[in-house]
This record gives sequence, C-alpha cells and structure tokens, in this order.
Amino acid sequence: MQKFQDQTVIVTGGGGGIGGATCRRFAREGAKVAVFDRDLAAAQRVAAEIDAAGGRAAAYCCDITDRTSVDAAVAAATEQLGPVDVLVNNAGWDVFKPFTKTSPAEWEKLIAINLTGALHMHHAVLPGMAARKKGRIVNIASDAARVGSSGEAVYAACKGGLVAFSKTLAREHARHGITVNVVCPGPTDTALFADYKEGAGNPEKLMEAFTRAIPLGRIGQPEDLPGAVLFFASEDAAYVTGQVLSVSGGLSMVG
Repeated sequence: MQKFQDQTVIVTGGGGGIGGATCRRFAREGAKVAVFDRDLAAAQRVAAEIDAAGGRAAAYCCDITDRTSVDAAVAAATEQLGPVDVLVNNAGWDVFKPFTKTSPAEWEKLIAINLTGALHMHHAVLPGMAARKKGRIVNIASDAARVGSSGEAVYAACKGGLVAFSKTLAREHARHGITVNVVCPGPTDTALFADYKEGAGNPEKLMEAFTRAIPLGRIGQPEDLPGAVLFFASEDAAYVTGQVLSVSGGLSMVG
C-alpha cells in the first residue's frame, strides 16, 4: 500500500514550483490532493497533471490572507475529498530590498502572506484534526529564518515567526496526536528565486557565488523538497515533532 493511501492532503501555493512538486509526490503516494492557490489556473494545471497520471486531485482558489477565502476552500476540500489528514503550508512571497528601502505597505503584504496566511490555515484545519486525534502539519519556512539573508529582512522575520509558531503548536497539540514540523529550503530554482536574482542586479554572478558556496555544488530544484515534506507527514515521523530541517545542499548547517 502507498504511504498516503486515501489520505487528504492540502498544499497551499500548490500551483507553484515547490508546491506543485509536493502535490505530485503526495499523489504518487496515494493521497487525495487539494491544490490550494490564489492563482486558480495554476492550481488547475497541477491538478490536471495529477489526474492525467492516474492520481486524484482537485484545485481550489484560496487567498490565504483572507480568512473567508480560507474557510470556504477548506470546507470545499473537506466535502469533496474528506477530512484533512495533512496540511502543508507552502505559499509565500518576497520582495528583495535592503530593509531601509522597503515600505510599510510591503511589510504588511509580506506579513499577511508569509505569517498571517499560515495562521489562518492552521486555525481552520487544527480543530478537525484535534477532534479526530490525528494530523500532520508541515510548514515551509526558509533558511533565511535560521541564518538571515541580506535583502530579505521582513521575509526572514516572518519565517522565523513561523518556526517559533510551529514549535509552540507542536507542544500544544501533541496530546491530540498532531505533529508540527518545519522544512527550510535554501536557494531553490523557483519563480521567487528568479525574482531574487533580478533584485540582486547581477543574476549570473549571484548564481556562480551560490553554486560555489553550496557544498553539493548546485542550486536546489523544486523536486528536492518533497522528500523531506513527505517524511514529516508520514508514519515514519510519528515520533518527530517541533523539528526544523534545512534542505539547502549544505549551504547552511544548523545544529
């Protein structure tokens, strides 16, 4: 039997690079995948790929910054696919500037997407998990939360907050049989990283510097992340909670 046979999995930002790769991997392991994304067309493309490969998925338009949108999407997914067994909070956004060049409007958007959005998702899904005494939550943060990253001050603050929030929820909900863990990607070849390179002003030089600095000698690909996510979501990690794992090719080695 596949590891996630007939389990319902929600992945936010499921229409993007890491999110899409994660959705496809869960589907290959037998999960019913709810692809949540603000861009419904992107979510539908991922769901269609999964269906074409013989899996089961459904796309839902969800703006995680809007609690009404979150509640509606969770209710629709639960009705169509069943109670939520696994939540992967992956959606994120960044702006790449020195902190003093950013504006309060940008801070508000960064916080809304990278922190408050995850709070909405937890708040919508946790009561059902607690009632069933079962659940897995995997939050996608960033190595910026662990070691800092120039030009990403507010993003790093949000992701650091998500790490602390995850550890606290892991303590609060252990008695309910719910585990909460965090995966921190390093530099990964996604649309967000493309924006980061452009913001640096010299993308080629930045890529060369990262490639030299990463012990494994390459920038991460979206497909490098799902293995860690699925581990935390699986029964293999039933006795693992409140933990943070970097997937960075060795760029950061945090004890």
